[in-house]
Amino acid sequence: FPTRRSSDLESRCKVMEILIRLYLAFLKIGTFSFGGGYAMLPFMQKEIVENNAWISMSEFSDIIGISQMTPGPVAINSATFVGYKVGGIIGSAIATIGVVTTSFILVSIISKILNKFKESIVIRSMLAGMRPILIALIIYAFIDLAKESYVDFKSIIITIIIGIILLSKKVHPILVIVIAAILGLIFYL
Repeated sequence: FPTRRSSDLESRCKVMEILIRLYLAFLKIGTFSFGGGYAMLPFMQKEIVENNAWISMSEFSDIIGISQMTPGPVAINSATFVGYKVGGIIGSAIATIGVVTTSFILVSIISKILNKFKESIVIRSMLAGMRPILIALIIYAFIDLAKESYVDFKSIIITIIIGIILLSKKVHPILVIVIAAILGLIFYL
């Protein structure tokens, strides 16, 4: 019979394994997702939904929506939410630290040497070459999220109404979110 101590140890080992996997997954997201924000979404989806199955695609869409409503970058907010779901408060801290580790290190290093390479044609050319791919990544993320979000005609109507509001007036993003929530209540209750 396993003793209480061995099952306690096994339990702690499983928790540590989950926390390490969370850190490494979000470290990978933070390290290899160039462009931040929406450009990260396809990579985040692959790591969080497909590779680790921590959340469903529907939950991923919800997290992206919530991340947009809360202050801060999408990747950090998503890491915090997913980390909390998978590993509680410690999981949210570990995932958040994971996603910012590489950026923190690189910004610390680059800030020291930026003036030296600021005018480099090679660096400027590389960055100019990377810009178009960011648009493609954002479009890819939009299409993937749209598949989950546009589940019926009502969701398309809400999008059209919000699109008209955004294009016709300068409306604060918080007001747009409130209007969309009210439309959701009207159409889905």
